[in-house]
Amino acid sequence: MTALDRIPYAAFLGLSARQDDDRLVVTLPFADRLIGNPILPALHGGATAALLELTAIAQVAETWPEERLPKPINVSVAYLRSGRPQDVHARARIGKAGRRVVHVLAEAWQDDPGQPIATLTAHFLLAI
Repeated sequence: MTALDRIPYAAFLGLSARQDDDRLVVTLPFADRLIGNPILPALHGGATAALLELTAIAQVAETWPEERLPKPINVSVAYLRSGRPQDVHARARIGKAGRRVVHVLAEAWQDDPGQPIATLTAHFLLAI
């Protein structure tokens, strides 16, 4: 069981997680309801941002298992290219951790992990 199982929005999006080395890889399966621009078509930026934030939360929660999930302090998402209508994968890594605050970097990609469609930088408050 991962932290994603405790987050209703992750279930709504249909997120699934698998372990890859020491990090989680979270997958957002494509669904028509995730299209933000039907003309291109392109994934909605909010769905991509939610995937990145939930991936970061799950990685922090796995690294520091607590009863409460980590709380976001600030989140910044950079959209690098349009997401095509297909599955999106994301992984996060801990940049720096203090006693109460953790800095996390995450990236989302579709076909090639070396070609991210969006990145996230965030700080989370650990449950103390």
